[in-house]
Amino acid sequence: MNGAVIIDKPEGKTSHDIVSEVKKILGVRKAGHTGTLDPMATGVLTVCLDEATKLTKFLAGEDKEYLATMLLGVKTDTLDSKGKVIATSDKFVSEKEIRAVITQMKGKIKQIPPAYSAIKYHGEPLYKWARRGILIDKEPREVEINSIMIEDISLPRVTFRVDCSKGTYIRTLCSDIGERLGCGACLCGLRRLRSGFFSEEMAVSLSNHGNYTYKDKKNELLEKILPMAKLMPLMIAIEVEVNFAAKLRHGTQPSVEMMKEYVLPFLAAGDMIKLISREGDLVALAEMVVPVSKFPEFDSKDQAAKIVRVFNNIYN
Repeated sequence: MNGAVIIDKPEGKTSHDIVSEVKKILGVRKAGHTGTLDPMATGVLTVCLDEATKLTKFLAGEDKEYLATMLLGVKTDTLDSKGKVIATSDKFVSEKEIRAVITQMKGKIKQIPPAYSAIKYHGEPLYKWARRGILIDKEPREVEINSIMIEDISLPRVTFRVDCSKGTYIRTLCSDIGERLGCGACLCGLRRLRSGFFSEEMAVSLSNHGNYTYKDKKNELLEKILPMAKLMPLMIAIEVEVNFAAKLRHGTQPSVEMMKEYVLPFLAAGDMIKLISREGDLVALAEMVVPVSKFPEFDSKDQAAKIVRVFNNIYN
């Protein structure tokens, strides 16, 4: 059962909880998500199944969109409203100041990952170290805020929509905004609206209502599974013959001779491509090592692309 299903994660459950639940409902051997959502957060969680778990690295790198609400005047140890309050402030900040500071957050910024996060240090998540009272010094990381827009200001709460790069911590973003305003702030509500190509409109709830049975839920998930070939719609797709697909699955690296009848003239070295069978199954992901425009300058046996992932089972 190879593909991915988009789940609308409810509040109170971990991303791991959701993956386990999907595995149980569908009876799959392997499953994994493409980006952790904190227990308090809701929204889009992409769960890859069986062979599609080989794609989690690629899907996790895509941009995300969130609807976030922050609480001004409150600082906590976890940077969200579920943590221990460590400081409060009754400093008044105007809407004009709030809008000005939030606008400043757009672009490339540096963030220090929260102490209570899933980033690992010596094999253990930071939150486990923090729970033992050990706070690990972390280097700032560069992330990018593609866009940020205020949706509502109902002081002391401010709701905003943010489109950002992978690795962006919205808790940290709220905390940093609070520091700039001089009153402190923490995250008090978060919903992921989009993860890469996948939006909340595509997401399935795991909750059962009324006479909705376990079998009904399984059937719903089965209907919503996206084939692997469709999981990265913006990646250039090349359709290959059966013999070519078989060679790829047996470890052959594509040569100039093998690729010349398939590749597109604008492909450059470093471009990622997905190789798909005539039946529409994802066979492999590859990185071009020779630009197509330079093919005539190379020997026909020279390597044209480097295979980075091979998928041995078809979607079913």
